[in-house]
Amino acid sequence: MLNASYEPVNITRARRALVLLIKGVAVVEEAHDRFVHIGLQLPCVIRLRQYRRLPSRIQTLSRKNILIRDGYICQYCGGKFLSSELELEHVIPRAQGGQSAWENLVAACRDCNARKADRTPAEAGMKLLRQPRRVTIHTSRALMRQTGIGEEKWRKYLYY
Repeated sequence: MLNASYEPVNITRARRALVLLIKGVAVVEEAHDRFVHIGLQLPCVIRLRQYRRLPSRIQTLSRKNILIRDGYICQYCGGKFLSSELELEHVIPRAQGGQSAWENLVAACRDCNARKADRTPAEAGMKLLRQPRRVTIHTSRALMRQTGIGEEKWRKYLYY
């Protein structure tokens, strides 16, 4: 979904996009080849008709957002997994006073999570692929760009 200024706002579900189109709040910029209803193509990119001032986004700490930030990749072995095959792992274990925060949570496969157990990566002899960081507006835009790699029709709207 784009703002009226063509700035990417977020990735929304097709149902939400259709509701915005039917209400007249948005227009279709790009569409898929599939039809939802006679004369109504499935939208791929929509743009809001009026500019919406968006507050500075604060990403919610959630399992989904951690997995998106880490690209569904185990931060210890580097394997790519389905969401259901990954677990949230505390870099500094809760047993050692580690907090549930952006900077202390990473995606890990079950094997790596079990191998690390309640030790720090150094104690377990494991190394993180990258240090976990808080998701900011800049990283969320980068994640949107990354998601758009497989969507040819999104690309021209994601590079700004």
